[in-house]
Amino acid sequence: MTITIYGIKNCDTMKKTFQWFDDNNIAYDFIDYKKTDVDMGVVKRAMDQHGWDAVINRKSQTWRTITDEAKANMNRDDAELLADSKPSVIKRPMIDTGKDIVLGFDSHKYDSIFKG
Repeated sequence: MTITIYGIKNCDTMKKTFQWFDDNNIAYDFIDYKKTDVDMGVVKRAMDQHGWDAVINRKSQTWRTITDEAKANMNRDDAELLADSKPSVIKRPMIDTGKDIVLGFDSHKYDSIFKG
């Protein structure tokens, strides 16, 4: 399984994710949204699998900068545009296993997906 982790390197959740993968000797590639354009193909696959509202981190600082009207009227197309223009609003980490997209940090979920 080829694993690609997407996110922002200095995020605390990302640091926990890297630590988990490193501690478990699981190889991965990392794509930093601050240095590389967002792979919208992966974002769209994540939205297909989880829904746009799970992929967009509505607890993020970036989400708080969006107008209340835009938040209230958000739909899939708007969420894709938002993710493309402001990638820090994407849930972190977003992990592409080559088959599925895993969102967020959860060591128990990681155990069953990546070690089981």
